[in-house]
Amino acid sequence: MKRLLIAFVLLAGCVTTPDQPQVETKSRLGAGPTQEEISNAGLQTDNVLTYGLTYDHNRYSPLKQINKSTVKRLVPVWNVSLQNDLGEQAQPMIYDGVMFVSNARWTYAIDALTGKVIWRTAVDYDPGTPSVVCCGVSNKGVAIFEGRVFRTTLDAHVVALDQKTGKQVWKQKVAEWKEGYSLTVAPLIANGVLITGCSGAEFGARCFLDGWDPATGKKLWRRYTTAGPGEKGHETWEPRETYLRGGASTWITGSYDPELDLVYWGTGNAGPWNGDKRKGDNLYAASVLALRPKTGEIVWYYQFAPNDIWDWDSWEMIQAEVPVEGQKRKVVMHVARNGFLYVLDRTNGKLLSAKPYEKVNWATHVDMATGRPIESEESKKLRAGQVIELWPSPNGAKNWGHAAFNPNTGLLYANTYHSSSTYKFIPMGEYKAGQRYQFIENVYPETSKDAPAGHMEAIDPMSAKAKWRTPLIGQRNASAMLATGGGLIFTGKNTGEFIALDVDTGEVVWSFKTGSGINAQPVTWTKNGKQYVTVLSGLGGVGSSRRGLPDTIPLGGSAWTFALFDQ
Repeated sequence: MKRLLIAFVLLAGCVTTPDQPQVETKSRLGAGPTQEEISNAGLQTDNVLTYGLTYDHNRYSPLKQINKSTVKRLVPVWNVSLQNDLGEQAQPMIYDGVMFVSNARWTYAIDALTGKVIWRTAVDYDPGTPSVVCCGVSNKGVAIFEGRVFRTTLDAHVVALDQKTGKQVWKQKVAEWKEGYSLTVAPLIANGVLITGCSGAEFGARCFLDGWDPATGKKLWRRYTTAGPGEKGHETWEPRETYLRGGASTWITGSYDPELDLVYWGTGNAGPWNGDKRKGDNLYAASVLALRPKTGEIVWYYQFAPNDIWDWDSWEMIQAEVPVEGQKRKVVMHVARNGFLYVLDRTNGKLLSAKPYEKVNWATHVDMATGRPIESEESKKLRAGQVIELWPSPNGAKNWGHAAFNPNTGLLYANTYHSSSTYKFIPMGEYKAGQRYQFIENVYPETSKDAPAGHMEAIDPMSAKAKWRTPLIGQRNASAMLATGGGLIFTGKNTGEFIALDVDTGEVVWSFKTGSGINAQPVTWTKNGKQYVTVLSGLGGVGSSRRGLPDTIPLGGSAWTFALFDQ
């Protein structure tokens, strides 16, 4: 214990080499980051400037000071309470030594080296707002740009705060929360435009993406994700008016390719889940949209689940260059909730691969010529009104907890789920604002105490086959993955352990128990030549992720930062 206390005192002053070339930047908090800095985020490891670490969303850092040999010396440097018992899911951002963290209740600026709170700004929302939130009172994080911190709020607003003081600069109402809209998404800065999405598909909302002027809060454009009158795809809703309650939430941040000037943003399930009274493909639900950030124009799209009736939200879009039939291709990869791993050409949306990585019975395969899934006999029974055992369950073969991609190994790393549910339609009722608009019955079996409920695994993108799989017995993980040049994968467990895995084997090589469950997004960064790792702890979010967990896990949000103890 004495040795650990000494480490807390000494670590901030220790200077070592992070084994990674640095791009020098000026100290200029209050005037940045600029668009150029965000576009080059991967070249300057002192900062974490965008969701997913870089625009690629590969959640990979080349830092290797913390590696397989040194990770045994990894210790906490500081821990600070976030005064929130509703759950922590955000990715921290760091600029010029200041860390910006958000949850549903607060936005924080914290000294990244010491954990001292610089400012804290409350989020005020009507106490009734959580009644229209489908999947937990949470927030995925902030965006930072030109001296401001941007976030979304549970009651469907977008807010800009001053980076130095936390004071509100502007606030815009996006939608009416009483109609089922909420915002938990982390904003994205792309080509100078602030882009936000929305939630609400479970409440009969018609979702969208918005583009904002970051300086003034002026709305630049809105792109609805259910095609309406006069828009391409409106004919895929039958009757035509069903687009008005069609869902297609945009609750997970998209990635961006500055060279192509395309944002890749996934959309959620169609609404209502019961598809009896909405025929057709229902564009653009359960899809990926490739858009121009300046205008919201759709350049191409790909639909993962036409006429979605299974809750097949589509979210993270990971960019990479991978070999396809002997040639490197610019791709976007999606480890889908529906159990298939998709690889698309990100220049034009052409499907390059779609293979199952988990047990799937809703479709037999994806037709490579048409890009469409071939529905199974089980799905046909479901559409006919029968009860089925659905694999994967609507909770997915992987939920939103983000995967990582290591360009050196060419593999994806993900926390996956292995579970089914008993699923059926119930008679359709009338739409009522602010009330659930789903009309399904979904029953999960009890989680087995001696069988895998999920896995931590390394997956080949083109074959969807696992190089290794580490079973999670009796529970699952809901945290994002972080891959590093040190041969490690960092992730968290719902029981509170923050862990490091050997990238080659999946073996747990380091573990630290935090005060609550971890279902957030770890990041790594440097300062004064030293590598740090930060993660938020605080169980919350989707209630079904708690299945199989003891009820003794305490709530309470906190931020933890770790570094090597230098002997």
